[in-house]
Amino acid sequence: MSKVALVTGGSRGIGAAISKALKDAGYTVAANYAGNDEAAKAFTDETGIKTYKWSVADYDACAAGIKQVEEELGPIAVLVNNAGITRDAPFHKMTPQQWKEVIDTNLSGIFNMTHPLWPGLRDRKFGRIINISSINGQKGQFAQANYSAAKAGDLGFTKALAQEGARNNITVNAICPGYIATEMVMAVPEKVRESIIAQIPVGRLGEPEEIARCVVFLASDDAGFVTGATISANGGQYFA
Repeated sequence: MSKVALVTGGSRGIGAAISKALKDAGYTVAANYAGNDEAAKAFTDETGIKTYKWSVADYDACAAGIKQVEEELGPIAVLVNNAGITRDAPFHKMTPQQWKEVIDTNLSGIFNMTHPLWPGLRDRKFGRIINISSINGQKGQFAQANYSAAKAGDLGFTKALAQEGARNNITVNAICPGYIATEMVMAVPEKVRESIIAQIPVGRLGEPEEIARCVVFLASDDAGFVTGATISANGGQYFA
């Protein structure tokens, strides 16, 4: 019986690539999504991966969603906390709502997803938690005080929880993608995109599949001695 993997924000962008790669690696995959029903249906039709709708910002919804996935697919062994949003604004223009929405999804969301799952992982003495942070959680970014704070918080969460999970064979790791050729990045004006690429030593954007391959490794039995780690997948743009 294959292990069950749950990917939040798993039907689009980097999350979709992660879901597909885990399926190709032999996992039974559940992809969570927040709101785009049309994209989720298209993703399921294309891949056969089941999608489940709830907001990671809502603890009770996460607990109920996890319960549904486990009832339908079996105990979750791998959790990829990928869901995230942006509400960018220079700090002097940032509203409390913009701050709260990003913190609730990008930071509290990984607590909301991991906490209900944790007792089962401890009981089964196996688990893989993989948190998708960001280069901007490492170096900061103009107009992203909310996003950078949340993604930096994800790294602190990763390091602390790794220490708690280790004795029960639960690893907790993070990946910090740089600029990746997702729909969002490709939608920015070409001149802006060129200026971004000019800052990346390898001379190109990353591909979602490159992040997905990092996830597949961290989820594997081969990565059992890797915990509390951060993989910086950014083409040499920033060294942490």
